[in-house]
Amino acid sequence: MKRLFLIPLMIVLMVLPLLAACEAEEGPEIPAEILIGDTVSYTGPYAVFGGVASFGTEAAIEDINAQGGIYVEEYGTRIPVRWITRDCESDPLKVAPLTEDLILNEHVHFIGGHFEVPTMRQGTAMMAEKYEIPAVFGVGTYEAWIGMREAAAEPWTYSWAFGFSIGTPAQPGDFRADDPGYLMVPTWFGALDAFAAETNKKVAVFAFDDPDGRGWYLEFIAAVAGQGYDCYRAEDQFGIYPPGTTDFTSLIQEWKSYGCEILWGNSIAPDIGTVLKQCTVQGFEPKVVFATRGAMFYQEIVAWGGDLPNGVGMEVYWTPAIQNAEGIGGETPQSLADRWYAATGEPLAQGIGWNYAVAQTLFDAIERAGTLDADAVCQALAETDLITMWGRVVFEQDTQFQRVPCQFGQWQKTDNPWVWESPTVFSYNDFLPATADLIFPKPWD
Repeated sequence: MKRLFLIPLMIVLMVLPLLAACEAEEGPEIPAEILIGDTVSYTGPYAVFGGVASFGTEAAIEDINAQGGIYVEEYGTRIPVRWITRDCESDPLKVAPLTEDLILNEHVHFIGGHFEVPTMRQGTAMMAEKYEIPAVFGVGTYEAWIGMREAAAEPWTYSWAFGFSIGTPAQPGDFRADDPGYLMVPTWFGALDAFAAETNKKVAVFAFDDPDGRGWYLEFIAAVAGQGYDCYRAEDQFGIYPPGTTDFTSLIQEWKSYGCEILWGNSIAPDIGTVLKQCTVQGFEPKVVFATRGAMFYQEIVAWGGDLPNGVGMEVYWTPAIQNAEGIGGETPQSLADRWYAATGEPLAQGIGWNYAVAQTLFDAIERAGTLDADAVCQALAETDLITMWGRVVFEQDTQFQRVPCQFGQWQKTDNPWVWESPTVFSYNDFLPATADLIFPKPWD
């Protein structure tokens, strides 16, 4: 009986090491896909940032998947990427719950992949921190984003943001330190300097009352005061208006009475169009108009109608002419633009370059980490020094912010079927040069 009992025991003892060896050889289970989730403004006032510019994110995913996906050393193979999105309808209050849904129900490995305005990213950062998932995304202004980040209940250590600075310089030792080509206000003044003497330097300022608008307003009025410009009633924050405003007549009448010859604003595109239309009705025709946020895309300014866009200045961050930039698998800025034209038949949306670079940076960090482990990928992001579709990407260590170059563009009429294009008319950056002359004064006829 003892012998009969020992035989099966010996068999078990012999088989167990074999099974363990087989399991060791098989290694960890390989995910079928790397899942990246994000909320996107496919509809609503920020749809051009999300729905239109997401072409760049999708192009980056197509390019990495054409190579079989991201190589992950832990699994010894390439794994394809899938981007799972939810339409947040340009509503900041929907971002957090929709992001949480992506985490809990879609089981995404990472968050992000494209650009939204700062207010649309607070919920993203909160969920990334809550569930300790790396998030890489675009946010717009440094000042607005850092203000929100510093006010957060807990540090946003899992969020890595792309954007530009209004006037806050890079830290000493950063390759962008002391470079005006990475600051919006010096770039703006660089463009204006050639014509400043032909204005009375009286400035009318308006801004949408949200963190982005207020951040721009406060930074701008401080900067212009130092340059000898007179911002009308800046001490009262005159011109900051609440959401839902449709009548700007009272603002315009005061600007006109004061003799303002420069109009500057940060708002959503429909409001900028309304302001310009009401300026014409009131006979207020400033020589210079600069409109940020809502004047960056053809898809938005064309809705203003008539010739209102003509001569309106705006910020430019990416064009196919950018040098020292490259995508995945030989993709170039020009070939990405060509893909856009072939797919849409529309004038270029500069956001496709930003979004491509955001996705590209996340892919690179995952590959360098060699794993899908969140902390390892965050460490790889901290060590990023990469040439992307947007040029060189390096995150600041204490802010986890990646600064991008700034140029001054201006909407001008062309002979193309779509009429309007926004060439760069001033740039401090040799790698993103000006391609047209600045129109002055703005035509109002």
